Amino acid sequence: MYNRSLTSTLDRMLTLNRALDEAFQAPGSHGSAARLWVPAMDVTEHGDAYVISAELAGVPRDAIELDFERNVLTIRGTKPNTLNAEAGEMRVFTNERVSGSFERSLRLPESVDAERISAAHADGVLTVTVPKAQGARARRIEISSEPLKVSSQG
Repeated sequence: MYNRSLTSTLDRMLTLNRALDEAFQAPGSHGSAARLWVPAMDVTEHGDAYVISAELAGVPRDAIELDFERNVLTIRGTKPNTLNAEAGEMRVFTNERVSGSFERSLRLPESVDAERISAAHADGVLTVTVPKAQGARARRIEISSEPLKVSSQG
């Protein structure tokens, strides 16, 4: 029976992590700041609005930009690197927290009220509420017991 030391196993795991990190970096880039990061989003439709929730843990509110143009909602920003290389000598055992720029775009239906879009950032989640235009909201239609009078113009 062969027993591998914990140090040897840890070194192999870190080597594998490094290889995976390099495989997912943007072409021609180096360093952890260049890793691809796509924040997770949930999109739900309610009776009067669409609600978009994006996980942006570690992204300061002032580093988030929100645009709405031609019914496309775009969320972009930058997540800062938490490792401070200028802090002196440092040995990193693992660096799994991504950083860098991101951008997500979502096309919404034509029937939204762009003037009333609102957003809030709390507990690492950006929540964007896009109200539906008044004419696009579902409504209940009453059914009359009287026959409809149809105009005979034509």
